[in-house]
Amino acid sequence: MSTELTTSSSPGMNDANQAARHIVRSRSDRRFDLVNAIFLVLVCIVIGYPLWFVAIASISDPDAVQSGQVWLWPVGLTFDGYQRVFAEPTIWTGYRNTIIYTVVGVLVHLAIVLPCAYALSRKELVGRTAVTWYILFTMLFNGGLIPTYLVVKNLGLLDTLWAVVLPGAAGAWSILVGRAFFTQTVPDELAESAKVDGASDFQIFFRMAIPLSAPIIATLALFHGVGLWNEYFKALIYLSDRSKYTLQLILRELLIVSQDPSQGGGGSDAGSADSIAQQLRLAALIKYAVMIVASLPLLVIYPFLQRFFTKGVLIGSVKG
Repeated sequence: MSTELTTSSSPGMNDANQAARHIVRSRSDRRFDLVNAIFLVLVCIVIGYPLWFVAIASISDPDAVQSGQVWLWPVGLTFDGYQRVFAEPTIWTGYRNTIIYTVVGVLVHLAIVLPCAYALSRKELVGRTAVTWYILFTMLFNGGLIPTYLVVKNLGLLDTLWAVVLPGAAGAWSILVGRAFFTQTVPDELAESAKVDGASDFQIFFRMAIPLSAPIIATLALFHGVGLWNEYFKALIYLSDRSKYTLQLILRELLIVSQDPSQGGGGSDAGSADSIAQQLRLAALIKYAVMIVASLPLLVIYPFLQRFFTKGVLIGSVKG
């Protein structure tokens, strides 16, 4: 009997599949697809070409870049800019410090934001509305540079890793985004059913909420990590020991020194002029090489985290 039913239903299914293949798209649909494809190509060009230009300009002859000959492919291939950048031993120190600051800062950020966001997403938390408004208030106003500096100084954090990591470790935006995510991902019905089975709040958080939170964890880590990787101002204000400088500070110093004609030298006027001209040419190369050196690690990491942004995590968790 089952064989006959299967056999009898097969022609109908085949007819439906063939009909689906022969569906003719209307002229307006084809126009929309064409316009959409052209728009997306233009967006990719607008976003991608500046990155491509910086990459090829960093290995091209500076004179060719200044004259506008470089626009699609490198001209006068040279790696002098990268050689100058990586010849500085402080570059590797800056890389090491920035990696440490970024990793530690992201861990501290997640350790503060995730529990706070989860707690604010629970309806049984007393005063959660007032706390939420208090956190929202900090997005509009802050204490300013001088009070913040005095706090960091009085806590003994100057010239330490924590001077870069702790200020701004718990962002109000991150807490509010995490709160909205936990509200949707771990609804009250799911938490209540777990409590009926004897689970505590800590068990629900660590065994249910965190495993379901890969997308928000990746998103918060990426946004905060990018900020720490590009950290410049706090390091400039709070750090005076060069051995603790971030990569951005090291690259800034290197770029300033390379663009300062007074750093050039020479015995005669002609020699001095040639030295200055050569230094300015090298400064143009270093400018683009510095952009690549500072941005490349993030460009490499981002594709591995992108898949978490659109991944669905709440599938069949609540059953009526």
